[in-house]
Amino acid sequence: MELAPGLRRIGNDIIAVHLIVTDEGMTLVDTGLPGHYNDLKKELAALGRPLSDIKGIVLTHGDSDHTGFAERLREELGIPVYVGAGDAARAMGEKPPSPPKDRRRLGPVLGFFAYAIRKGGVRMPAVKEVVPVSDGEVLELPGAPVIIAMPGHSPGSVAIHVPAVRAVFVGDELTTRSVLTGEAGPQPAPFTDDQAESSVSLEKLATLDVDFVIPGHGPAWTKGAPALVTAYREAEKRG
Repeated sequence: MELAPGLRRIGNDIIAVHLIVTDEGMTLVDTGLPGHYNDLKKELAALGRPLSDIKGIVLTHGDSDHTGFAERLREELGIPVYVGAGDAARAMGEKPPSPPKDRRRLGPVLGFFAYAIRKGGVRMPAVKEVVPVSDGEVLELPGAPVIIAMPGHSPGSVAIHVPAVRAVFVGDELTTRSVLTGEAGPQPAPFTDDQAESSVSLEKLATLDVDFVIPGHGPAWTKGAPALVTAYREAEKRG
């Protein structure tokens, strides 16, 4: 699905993968679940572009619902996988800490896990080799993604700012629709390692001039970064 010229969304508001499309090649932001590989192929067929046009994969963090088919592309086509240095081990299979006891509602939880199973979430291959990245790096990939360190959800979580498509990808540093409660709007994301640190990191988004703030779960936010931060703070107050 096209969000804007050069910006494609694969998957849905439960779990999404994004593609930066330029004449020189493409950059993938996150790789969802293994089953999203087939969705990617369909998207590329519609664009008339081969898999080999993908020049790099940039992960917002190392959780398995974001690394889904990264290893397949790395192993079969030699496409490099970039991830925040603090999450390199997690992307390569290290287990994250036990998740916090977030609020849950049965319907959304069942919907999330049912979708994950349909998309191959039972068996999640780790990435065997990654390229660690740090705050402030501009990657030599299509769209020239800029790395913004956003520790909190995980130690190596990053936001990926792509001025070429006026978007910032924030992974699970926040959500715009909780997969556990179904509540809509900017809010803290579930399964976060350190919510206090995540809240501090969010301020790095406040001054970005973007049309899209795109989480890994939930719809893209299109009302500007300052308004997103304000809405997030209101959600924090409500608990």
